Order: sequence, then structure tokens, then C-alpha cells
Amino acid sequence: MRAFFSAIYSLVVYVFFLATFVYAIAFVGNFLVPKTIDSGAPGDLTTSLLINTGLLGVFAVQHSVMARPSFKRWWTKMVPKEIERSTYVLFASAALALLLWQWQPMPQLVWSVTDPVAAGVITALMWTGWGILLLSTYLISHFHLFGLTQGMTRLLNLKEKPGNFTTPLFYKWIRHPLYFGFIVAFWSAPQMTVGHLFFAIACTAYIFIGIFFEERDLVHEFGERYRTYQRSVGMIIPRLTKAKDGAVKS
Repeated sequence: MRAFFSAIYSLVVYVFFLATFVYAIAFVGNFLVPKTIDSGAPGDLTTSLLINTGLLGVFAVQHSVMARPSFKRWWTKMVPKEIERSTYVLFASAALALLLWQWQPMPQLVWSVTDPVAAGVITALMWTGWGILLLSTYLISHFHLFGLTQGMTRLLNLKEKPGNFTTPLFYKWIRHPLYFGFIVAFWSAPQMTVGHLFFAIACTAYIFIGIFFEERDLVHEFGERYRTYQRSVGMIIPRLTKAKDGAVKS
């Protein structure tokens, strides 16, 4: 029964994550969905900034605290190990959904690219960023990253593989292609509003803070091998030389 519950739970959480993430892409890109980053009646700028800062803060704190190994050791005393990752994904998706729902638009234009060719290039860059991000998750085991593999382990009698060092594709030139994809997607906007700019700046700052803590954990776990990887491969800016010794946990 526990195996069945874990499998269903992880599947439901994954579907919720997927729906929220797809909505977020449309939200940032200002298309299709009813509520986007720039849609809705604008309110007082100061109030909007405070609300949006709080929403981003909720997401950042949840994301960072629950990702730390010390929290996981405490958390798994109460939550079964096979659904720990799914539970993290559930809380992260809920925090993201709250942000998408309550985001306050600040539609004042910062820049607007009217040339159709230039605007098309910028839009293509946005989709390239999302594409790099998505492909990067598959390079490091997409379904494990979002908890589905762990949830299915007992039901399908699978053996969970231990983390190891690999440098597939993008990881040969950049340590965090997933975050690189986020940054490209967030900043590639033909029409950049104050709200979108604030979102891009805040998320980029959080990404670099997250990288600091993530790499500290990786150095603690993998030691000199990860330090070698850090010296060989760019963090966010790709390098032209390939890594001699990679360190990606998959």
C-alpha cells in the first residue's frame, strides 16, 4: 500500500509541477494564459513592489531551505525518503503558483523593441533559454530531479542509482546550464516592463545566491573532484575549453 501511495503521490505532484511550470513560461512570455507578468490593473508602485518582493521571498526561502542537506536529514525523519523529493517539488510548485496568482503588474515600459526582426530574435532567444533549461533537466535525470523516479521505486521494484560524476553536453562547458537557461529566458523580452525587469533582476540575484549554496554542498559531498570541475568549467558563462574532470550529480 505504501508503495502504491508513493507512486500515485509522486505522479500527481509531477503533473501539478508540470502544469505550473508550463503556465510560468506563458506568464513570463506574456502569451495565452489569462494572468501574465504584465496583465491586470496596475496598483500603487510601492505596494506592488512590496507584494512582489514578498512573493519572490516566499519562493526563495522555500526553495533554498528545503534543498539543504541538513534540512533533508531532519525532514526525512517525518517524511518517507521515497516521497521526500516529491514533497519538495510540491511545496516549490505551490510557492510558484502563489506567485503567478498574486503577482502585481508594473506595466511601465523600460524598453520596447518594435523592429519585427529584432523582436523575433529576442523571442527566439527566450525559447532557446527555456529549451536549454528543459534539456538540461534530462541530461541530469529529469524524472529523478522532480521526484517521480523515487516515488516509483518501490512499486516498480527499481534500484535507485547513487549520484555520480558526469558532464553530458552543456555540462562540458558550463556548470549550471539549467540556471543559464532561466537567465536567458527571463531577460529575453522585446517589451520589458518595470515588473518584468524587477522579476528578472530578483530571480537572477537569487540564482547566484542559490549557486553559492549548491556548490558549497557539492564541494562538501564530492571534494576535490568538484573543485577541479569548478576550475575547469565556467559557472554561468560557457567556456570554449571542455572540462577535464566533470562533476554533475545525476
